[in-house]
Amino acid sequence: MNTKKVAFYTLGCKLNFSETSTIARSFKDEGFKRVEFNEEADIYVINTCSVTENADKRFKTIVKQAQKVNEDAFVIAVGCYAQLKPEELADVDGVDLVLGATEKFKITDYLNDLSKNDMGEVHSCEIDEADFYVGAYSIGDRTRAFLKVQDGCDYKCTYCTIPLARGISRSDKLENVLTNAAEISAKGIKEIVLTGVNIGDYGKGEFGNKKHEHTFLDLVKALDEVNGIERLRISSIEPNLLKNETIDFVADSNTFVPHFHIPLQSGSDALLKLMKRRYMSSLYTDRVAQIKRVMPNACIGVDVIVGFPGETEERFLETYNYLNELDISYLHVFTYSERDNTPAAEMEGVVPTKVRKKRSKMLRGLSAKKRRAFYESQLGNTCTVLFEGENKEGYIHGFTENYVKVKAPWDPALVNTLHQIELTSIDEDGMVRFEFASEKVAV
Repeated sequence: MNTKKVAFYTLGCKLNFSETSTIARSFKDEGFKRVEFNEEADIYVINTCSVTENADKRFKTIVKQAQKVNEDAFVIAVGCYAQLKPEELADVDGVDLVLGATEKFKITDYLNDLSKNDMGEVHSCEIDEADFYVGAYSIGDRTRAFLKVQDGCDYKCTYCTIPLARGISRSDKLENVLTNAAEISAKGIKEIVLTGVNIGDYGKGEFGNKKHEHTFLDLVKALDEVNGIERLRISSIEPNLLKNETIDFVADSNTFVPHFHIPLQSGSDALLKLMKRRYMSSLYTDRVAQIKRVMPNACIGVDVIVGFPGETEERFLETYNYLNELDISYLHVFTYSERDNTPAAEMEGVVPTKVRKKRSKMLRGLSAKKRRAFYESQLGNTCTVLFEGENKEGYIHGFTENYVKVKAPWDPALVNTLHQIELTSIDEDGMVRFEFASEKVAV
C-alpha cells in the first residue's frame, strides 16, 4: 500500500484552484495521502501563475518553504508559468519536475522515480497541442466549489500571456458540466462558482470544433435546473460577452446570485484600444446600468490595470473619475508588469514603476471607499449568508448572496450552513455585523 504524502500550493485564479483539486484527487486514487503544504510530505506540487511578475517571484519562495520542511522531497511545478517558461522553473534549486499545459493532468504517470536531480526534468508540449478539454472542479478545499466550464482564450489582449499558457478557447460538454454540478451538490457543498479563462465564450470547442454548440446563456439556464444546488455564482466574465439576456435571467433565477465580476482594465477608450479589448467604456457603462436596473442590490466587482504603456496622467485620471462615478462595489487592481512575448512589452510610453505604484495605491483607496459605500447601502436588508469553515482569530466569516462579508463569534455548528440575517452595522474591520432573522434555511 502506498503511504506517501503529497502537498499542494496554488497560485493565481479560481481556475487554478479547481485544477489543483482535480490533480489532488488523482493522487488520492493512487493511494497518496494529502497533507497541508506546511507539513512534511514526499511530494510538493506547486500550481503556478504568470499573470503578474509578483506571481513569478513567489514561486521561488514557495519552493524554499517546501525544502525547509523536507529537503529531500520531490518538487513538481505545473500551471501557466510552467508552460510559458519551463526551463526557467527547472533551473530553480530544488525543483525536480516541470509539467506543461497538457501534461499536468497526467502527473501521476511521471512518478516512477522520485529521486532528487541536479536539474529539473521538463515535459512540456507546444501550446497549439493544448487543443483538448480536461474538466476540473474543487471539492474539500473551501466551503464553495470552483467548477471549471471553459479553458483557453482566443482573444489577443496585448498585455496577456494566458493564450500562450493555456491555448485556444474550448469548453466542457454541457452534459459533463451538469453531471459535475450534481456531484458537487451531492457532497453537501452549498455554493458553486463557475470558472474558466473566458467563461462568456462558453460553447466554443465543446465538441472539438470552433463553432458554438451552446451559449453561456444556455449553460446558465441548464445549471439553474440542477436539483440540490443552493447557490451558483458567475466568476469573472468579459463585458462584451455578458449579454443583457443573461443579466435578466440571473435576476429571476432560483440559484444564481446577484454578483458579477466584470473586467474593465481601463476607463480610457484610448488605452482600451491599445490593450485590444473588445469593447469601449460606453458598453461597460451599459452593462452596469442594466445589472442595477434589474438587481438594485447586486454587487459588481471590477478588474483594472494601472500603469499600462501610454497611460498618461490624463488617461489615468479618466479611469479614476470614470470608476468613481460608476455604480460598482469594489476593484481588483493589477499593477501592470511587462510580460515576455506580448506586444505591450514593446510599446512606447512606459510608465515609471514609482508612478505605477502611486496610481495603484490611489485605486485601492477608491476600492475601499466603494466597498464601504456598497456595504452601507445594504444595511437594514435581510439576506442569506453562507458561513465559511475557517476560524480566524475567534470569528467565523461568511458572504451574503450579493457578496457582503459578515462575521460572528466562532461557532463550528455554523460552518457550511445558510442563514437568513439582517445586516445591522459595519465594524472597525469594515465587515458587516448582523442579527439572525430566522431559523437556518439549510443545513
